[in-house]
Amino acid sequence: MPQNYVPIFIFIAIILILLPLTLLLFKLVRPENPNKTKLMPYECGIDPVSDSRGRYTVRYYIIAILFVVFDVETIFLFPWAVKFKALGLFGFVEILIFLAILIAGYIWVWKKGALEWV
Repeated sequence: MPQNYVPIFIFIAIILILLPLTLLLFKLVRPENPNKTKLMPYECGIDPVSDSRGRYTVRYYIIAILFVVFDVETIFLFPWAVKFKALGLFGFVEILIFLAILIAGYIWVWKKGALEWV
């Protein structure tokens, strides 16, 4: 049993040797001349004008959570599509019910105005 793990231990040993070695090598090779421009935060080529810890509205987080919820729910469509023929009529009716619940939730969120940015 332990002989099955020998390649993994060899790989870990190689990583533990090469990681510090490459970091040391690049530390010796690279030029080190920090200045004010290099140490300044970079924001798409625009000079930062305010604190980076600004507040976001709650609406931003609600939209993010809704995106995650609907995105995760639609992931369930892929396994169903792979086994579509094997599931038959039961699988088809089951996915229709699933989609009906998903679409009803989406319409409810839309009517509540949770998807509005402004």
